[in-house]
Amino acid sequence: MTDTLTDPANTSATAEDDKAPGGTAARATRGRTSARAAGRAFDFATARRLRALTGVDEELLARVKYERSKYTALGGVVLGTSVIAAFSMWNFATEALGRVSFVALVPTVIWMLFVLNLDRWLVTPQPNARRRTGPLMMRLLIALLLGVVIAEPLVLRIFQTAIEERVSAERTDALDRLRTNLVRCNPVPATTRPVTPEGCDRTYVLSFGATPGERGEELDALRSDAAALQKRVDRDTGRLEAIDSEVRDECRRLVRIAATGLYQRTSECGRLRDKARDYRATHRTSENEKRLAGMNNRISRIEAQLTSSRGAFLKDRADAIERRLDDERAQQKEIGVLERIRALDELAGGNAVLFAGVWLVRLLFVLLDMLPVLVKYLSGETAYERMLSAESNSAVKIHGEQVRLAERRAMADLEIAQDAIEQDVRRHRAESEAASREHTAAMNIRVRQAVNALEDEIRRSSAV
Repeated sequence: MTDTLTDPANTSATAEDDKAPGGTAARATRGRTSARAAGRAFDFATARRLRALTGVDEELLARVKYERSKYTALGGVVLGTSVIAAFSMWNFATEALGRVSFVALVPTVIWMLFVLNLDRWLVTPQPNARRRTGPLMMRLLIALLLGVVIAEPLVLRIFQTAIEERVSAERTDALDRLRTNLVRCNPVPATTRPVTPEGCDRTYVLSFGATPGERGEELDALRSDAAALQKRVDRDTGRLEAIDSEVRDECRRLVRIAATGLYQRTSECGRLRDKARDYRATHRTSENEKRLAGMNNRISRIEAQLTSSRGAFLKDRADAIERRLDDERAQQKEIGVLERIRALDELAGGNAVLFAGVWLVRLLFVLLDMLPVLVKYLSGETAYERMLSAESNSAVKIHGEQVRLAERRAMADLEIAQDAIEQDVRRHRAESEAASREHTAAMNIRVRQAVNALEDEIRRSSAV
């Protein structure tokens, strides 16, 4: 960007143009020219920022200006990929939180900057890149994995409606199965020791304060006794009715007494009456009938109580099941990411067209996320990269020569220092030897003088 400064010459020229014929048109022409210049400056600054996303050296790229557009477009691709990654993270964060929140902006911005910097590293021109396939494959693998991670939230977003319908249906089915299991595993107990149905565990068994099982046992026992007594009463009643029928048939017959001429019943009639009386007395038919009537009345009362108790139990069971279902619904709050992925896989597994569509969308987003690396490495080696390789190789050679030169200088300095040290040693050694010789000579002179003096003394002594 360039700043526009006010020039007095331009101001005077503008005033003269206003006075001259057609001055307004000239001023308008200059205004359009300034606007175009400002627009070109803005476009250049924008293009420079986009190229900065590719990691190019502007000074080196200025030598091959015709390749600026290519790296500007590559920077746009890198920026677009980071924007897609940010949108993907935004969808992932909002789905994880269950709502749209500003908190989701934090991971979105961090993810966008990370992907932007990673793609910038992946597409940054490397010297002698064509000679190394290892780094190229590594970068393609990183781009592929990054594309898979970014593509999944976007795929979930595209098929959101179908996924939510599937999850809602699954949750409804789960609640229905839970209700069915709760009803099956908590039947109305008929005894004080209810038997848990097969396949029921603690998950489906509910606890109740009171159950109608005890009254049910009493009712079953009473019905059993009443049925046995009813059979006995029916048997005795049938036998007694047969005897009474014989009594009626026999007592209808009258015989004439010859002595008096009167009619009277036969002796067999009296015998049969006595037999009927004895049968009633021995088999207690009246008492059994009264006892059976009492038992039936008691059964009716227990049945009424049991019906009331069963109704209360059914109401308590229904309330407990509804509470359990409410707890299950409370756990089924928002649809999580893993639940969405599972639902999408189930939908795609049962529909070949949907399966193909899901994978096409995934591959599309993976390809878009790999696009910077593919564009970079499939476009061939550019003049800029060759210049970069040449400069890099030249820099390596220069650095190597500088290192060797520094090494030679250091070796020369070491040799000079070693020579100086050796000269100092030789000088000190010569000085030491000279001093030693002088000391020896001085000692010899002193010894000679002492000997001469002693000889002179001896000669004088001998002369005397």
